Amino acid sequence: MLFNPVMLWLLRSPFHFLLSGNTLAITYTGRKSGKTYTVTVNYVRVGEQYLTISLARRTWWRNLRGGAQVTVRLKGKDLPARAEAFDDHTAVVQGLAEIVRSNPKWAGYLKVKLDERGRASMVELDYAAQQRVLVRTRLVSSDG
Repeated sequence: MLFNPVMLWLLRSPFHFLLSGNTLAITYTGRKSGKTYTVTVNYVRVGEQYLTISLARRTWWRNLRGGAQVTVRLKGKDLPARAEAFDDHTAVVQGLAEIVRSNPKWAGYLKVKLDERGRASMVELDYAAQQRVLVRTRLVSSDG
């Protein structure tokens, strides 16, 4: 896949600012293989968390079930973090609601309509969550 290497190169380059507002790289260790992998993902920052969604049919997120230490490439820096994947339907719906509330532009991507007050339809969020998982990532202090 050409897309991931190009995105990764940009995130690691002086031109990272072109993507850093909504894209990060997450480096994790495969639970079975022990190999290190890096994927690029879109995110929405909600408070101190970086929320990412993935299609459930992809496999990278499975290494983050129950939580895992990762490194994120964010705004030109490699930072230690802890990421956890959620495939529980209720958790995914709640995460999608947080994402849309924080960044309404995601409603279009998720094919979710917003009402006159800017709230997402729970029925449509429920449908959007059916084939997706949620990854919550928090930076970890390197102070020890």
